[in-house]
Amino acid sequence: MNIPSKYDPSTVEAKWYEYWMKNRFFRSTPDEREPYCIVIPPPNVTGVLHMGHMLNNTLQDVLVRRARMMGKNALWVPGTDHASIATEARVVNMLKEKGISKKDLTREEFLEYAWEWKEKHGGIILEQLKKLGASCDWERTCFTMDEVLSDSVVRVFVDLYNKGHIYRGVRMVNWDPQALTAVSDEEVIYREVRSKLYYVRYRVVEEDNYIIIATTRPETILGDTAVCVHPQDERFHAFKGKKVLVPLLDRPVPIIEDEYVDREFGTGALKITPAHDINDYELGIKHGLRSIDIFNDNGTLSEAAVLFVGEDRFRARELIVSELQNSGNLVRVEDYANKVGYSERTDAVIEPKLSIQWFLKMKKLAKPALDNVLNDTIKLRPAKFKNIYRYWIENVRDWCISRQLWWGHRIPAYYIGAHPGINDFVVADNAEVALKLAIEKTGNPALSAEDLHQDEDVLDTWFSSWLWPISVFDGIRHPDNDDINYYYPTNDLVTAPEILFFWVARMIMAGYEYRNEKPFNTVYLTGIVRDSKRRKMSKSLGNSPDPIDLITKYSADGVRVGMLLCSPAGNDLLFDESLTMQGRNFSNKIWNAFRLIRSWETDKGLAQPESSSVAIEWFGSQLNRTLIQIEDLFKKYRISDALMVVYKLFWDEFSSWYLEIIKPDRGKKMDEITFGRTIGFLERLLLALHPFMPFITEEIWQRIRQRRDGESIMISRMPEAERYDKQILEQFEQLKEIVANIRSIRKEKGIQNKEGIHLMMRSSTNGTYHSHLEPVLRKIINVVSVRPAEENMEKTISFIVKNVEYFIPLKGIVDENIEISKLENELSYTIGFLESVMKKLGNERFVQNAPAQVVEMEKRKRADAEAKIKVLKAQIRNLKGSF
Repeated sequence: MNIPSKYDPSTVEAKWYEYWMKNRFFRSTPDEREPYCIVIPPPNVTGVLHMGHMLNNTLQDVLVRRARMMGKNALWVPGTDHASIATEARVVNMLKEKGISKKDLTREEFLEYAWEWKEKHGGIILEQLKKLGASCDWERTCFTMDEVLSDSVVRVFVDLYNKGHIYRGVRMVNWDPQALTAVSDEEVIYREVRSKLYYVRYRVVEEDNYIIIATTRPETILGDTAVCVHPQDERFHAFKGKKVLVPLLDRPVPIIEDEYVDREFGTGALKITPAHDINDYELGIKHGLRSIDIFNDNGTLSEAAVLFVGEDRFRARELIVSELQNSGNLVRVEDYANKVGYSERTDAVIEPKLSIQWFLKMKKLAKPALDNVLNDTIKLRPAKFKNIYRYWIENVRDWCISRQLWWGHRIPAYYIGAHPGINDFVVADNAEVALKLAIEKTGNPALSAEDLHQDEDVLDTWFSSWLWPISVFDGIRHPDNDDINYYYPTNDLVTAPEILFFWVARMIMAGYEYRNEKPFNTVYLTGIVRDSKRRKMSKSLGNSPDPIDLITKYSADGVRVGMLLCSPAGNDLLFDESLTMQGRNFSNKIWNAFRLIRSWETDKGLAQPESSSVAIEWFGSQLNRTLIQIEDLFKKYRISDALMVVYKLFWDEFSSWYLEIIKPDRGKKMDEITFGRTIGFLERLLLALHPFMPFITEEIWQRIRQRRDGESIMISRMPEAERYDKQILEQFEQLKEIVANIRSIRKEKGIQNKEGIHLMMRSSTNGTYHSHLEPVLRKIINVVSVRPAEENMEKTISFIVKNVEYFIPLKGIVDENIEISKLENELSYTIGFLESVMKKLGNERFVQNAPAQVVEMEKRKRADAEAKIKVLKAQIRNLKGSF
């Protein structure tokens, strides 16, 4: 078989992925085998592959491929998320480029454009995952707005509403003025920013007196309905029961007292704006205050503001500060650092806003989700995330699940009549059922479908993805079907810590609510991919390479290895492109090792050399020990460490030692026993490597021996560890030290490899020379003989390995005068160094005043120098021949 001199991943990767797909090796259906299942964290349908996806999906593929090779019925379910906010924003921008405004379209017309955009762009990221080698069952690809999944979402909403868990009401929500929708608490990112703290006078009604308040948001003064002070703050006792005038508007508002007030903040007096601050909202309810909503949905000032109507909120801030200054109400302005909430999706500054929304009560749903993580029914890897998870669950708030968008799952609530009140609605799976419920609720049999109007809002995207491990198997609509009974609960979930609460916790809640069972056994939390400056990789910073470009440059296997080499579970990954280069170089190493082995010719008549027999015995044990280590590391989810173990096994033990020992001399042939065992070792190594590096391992595996069509390494069994000889491994490590010392002496003394050397050794009660390994020394470092040392060894150089002293005679090999001169120069330098150390230690002031560790270091220097002087003097005496 002709083997190319260079490995070409560009042709190999496409060839084998097509072969895997053609033979449906990724396909899984229920059978008698043990199942292994992972559901993909569905990427946004708007998305393209980024570095986080590369890490996450490489880890998933490693787990799935390994499970498949262990004889399990492995399934990796792929799919995408409809991503309401992000997709709608993309479609709106696309329409804008065509000169079309969303507000000029009906809902149905807009959705036609949205579906058209989705069909054109929505599958890009899944096609990119194929380039990475993802072994998903593509025949099971799901989309969160597919009919099955959409129907499941509606059914769950109706069920939770009927159970009393979902309610509709006016609440303070996080409003995104750019996306024009409410977002959940978890979708708000808080950042510390440099702001201003404005001190403003509020004049007391009918008095020549005033209270000064401090605020970071002077524009919300127009919505103030009270000023609040602490009841025990003596500074404000004189103001009890009085009113003040809101600046610029002269609207009288009460001075109220509440222990909520932080007396140390600002002046100790707070302006209260119930419509635009969550804490003010709570105080407003407690004290029966009026709420004045001064903002339109897009963040401009509404008619209720009276002043600056139509101005953007930040422009209004500038204008009102100017007016406050002109009116004499602005006392002073200070620099101030505070935290401001930003929308995770649009990066717009969040506006607290009173709004009628749909909410899901979380306390009851959250209990099993907390209990079963704390008791390790569901394991978080690494476990350090349990405390973070616990904190969030114990402080969970009701979930705002409605979004003011068109793209998504429309809320299945139907309002009755042309002007329905807040409770004039029914919740139903469809319009037909809704009409029946509306007739029952109103007692009006004359109602028709035209009298009902479905809620215009859609559900939060997470309200569909929290059902993902169930809905991909149609487990909501058909809770006893073969798929859900076989694959659920799934085995592992690989995801990022930042969606531990958005998604993971909610999936656990849904799992216990609808299956009374956990959705997965283990959650493997990856780190965040960062650059060398520890910045999160992003397109906006320009610090994130294109993953497809990396694959083109370094191969899919190279990128997979590079990502894994720097990705300990739960810790941030400091990505360095040199690691993907290292991955590519490893591929080349594997290829070159294969080519070397295949270049050897065999001879049936040749006996097996002793050195090869020893090498086979040693490497067989080394391989079996490593397979046990790999199994243990996978059980602990130390996947990067598992790769490193097999990487070192191939590069260091197999290539650098084993092949070096067994390779025939130039122009010579190899015995068939050694060749056969070597091919066997290579095959087992490829099997161990395959989950990490699927493409090159398939290419070489197919070339090792004749294969039939339909055979593949990916459906071959993972090698099982056999018993290994711990003693030979320990002995071989000693041999490696002997070799390293002899090579160092050859290099230092200029002794060429072709010159044979005689080795003498002196064992002790605590050290033993293992003579059965001697053939290896003869083979790889040209040791002509090994014999016991004489009592007095003259003109030799020595070294010690595990309490055995070894001597190499130098007579006739090196120039004794030159060696003696080198050693005397080194001795002179070391004596001078020792004198300087002794001088420092003899200085009583230094010893008493220097840190203990510094003094201790100097003492170690003294001991090292004294030991070195002793060795150098002995070597000089040996070379001169006088003891």
